[in-house]
Amino acid sequence: MSRPDSDPPSAQDDAARAGWLSYVGGLTQDQIAAELGISRQRAQRLVSRAMAEGLIHVRLNHRIAACLDLEAALKDRFGLDRVRIMPSLGPGADPVRAIAPAAAAELERHLKTPEPQVIAFGTGRALRAMAEQFSPVEARQHRIVSLLGNIAPDGSATLYDVISRIAEKLMVPYFPMPVPVISDTPEERAFFMRLRPVQAVYKMAQEADVTFVGVGQMGEDAPLALDGFVSREDLKNLQDQGAAGEIASWVFDDDGKYLESPRNALVGGVQVQSGAARQVVGVAAGPAKVRALRAALRGHILTALVTDEATAKAILDLG
Repeated sequence: MSRPDSDPPSAQDDAARAGWLSYVGGLTQDQIAAELGISRQRAQRLVSRAMAEGLIHVRLNHRIAACLDLEAALKDRFGLDRVRIMPSLGPGADPVRAIAPAAAAELERHLKTPEPQVIAFGTGRALRAMAEQFSPVEARQHRIVSLLGNIAPDGSATLYDVISRIAEKLMVPYFPMPVPVISDTPEERAFFMRLRPVQAVYKMAQEADVTFVGVGQMGEDAPLALDGFVSREDLKNLQDQGAAGEIASWVFDDDGKYLESPRNALVGGVQVQSGAARQVVGVAAGPAKVRALRAALRGHILTALVTDEATAKAILDLG
């Protein structure tokens, strides 16, 4: 049998090499093309693939003064413990790409703590990107747990799962919430939440030392609607009640107060409480997130925030 290093390079190998030459070596696309013996167009595609698939992780090690000023302003305005503001990528770019490395660094900071911690996670695109960006460390002393159910309305596993990916990278056990994200009736939810394994996971998530959450908007592009967790009719009803955002599927208004809504009564999981004594890190950015983030900050649901420069400015401009 031939040795693995005698196998021909895969397309992923080529992408990783091109990404390394670009982001670490500082080569131009023309130089990468010459180095690898390929066309400039292929070099460009390989570099793009390297970043899209998370083969190369790039982090900003210099704290930009304007971002530091925004961090200080947000801390002062909303009483936050910790804020990380990353430079925006510009119009049309995906803001998640800007904040994922900073969120990953925050996660690594907790994973490196020698004392055992319980770390809880919500779901969503931003947290999934964070999970792809963080570097595995020795973390067998910690436990990781989900804030909410992992079963979609059609019985499938939910999209943008976070804890399974983190557990896979750390090689540690993890504790999913084995219930539907949304039950059909309050009675059904009560039945699931009474189950002994569910109660154990619920208590662990409720008492987590640190919690990482995404923050969802409640406009027409609400993730809850796009992912099938609310119907368009239910979304309209929530909007009429003043819905501004959601965290772990729990919907809140512009003051960061959770709605007294029949829809909220069906959520399978832990509701992150306002003014939590433990750290709750919100990870979100982009124009669509501004209202939801401001509401979560006003309601003191979050104690820490990772976002980008444009989002931070927009939150502060709202007052």
